[in-house]
Amino acid sequence: MRIAVMSDTHMSNEHIKRACDSLKMSHADIVIHLGDNVQDIEEIKKYYKGEIIYIKGNCDYTNVPAEKTFSLEKKRFFITHGDRYAVKYNTMKLEYRAKELEADIVLFGHTHISKIDFNDGIWYINPGSVSYPRNGCNSLAYIDIVDGKIHAKIKKI
Repeated sequence: MRIAVMSDTHMSNEHIKRACDSLKMSHADIVIHLGDNVQDIEEIKKYYKGEIIYIKGNCDYTNVPAEKTFSLEKKRFFITHGDRYAVKYNTMKLEYRAKELEADIVLFGHTHISKIDFNDGIWYINPGSVSYPRNGCNSLAYIDIVDGKIHAKIKKI
């Protein structure tokens, strides 16, 4: 299974289209959007016809949940935008929450900086920002789960 993860699209249709072009080439089975701006899901649906899981971010004023937990391929996911866990400063609060939830994979955004870490048996993946990166490259993340093994990478778009 291939999972594409994007965050912080911020209504930039040009960048959303570029991200969706990457989705087509990668053959993603599912897209996960980590908020800011959740209304961009409608734009993504113009290009991607598969399942989209999403949550709201700090720039979204909607009844969409701010975080979710679910399982895919026998792996427990915890997704959050990250603002509630002060991820711009450090990931300590996020790590505590991940352990409470017994997550295998934690997905978060908010910082606009892509990053992949593996700590204490848990993957922490921030896809960066599709539209307004703070580390110089527009990006999204891909997670492949094959035979129970997790492979994650950041893809520049």
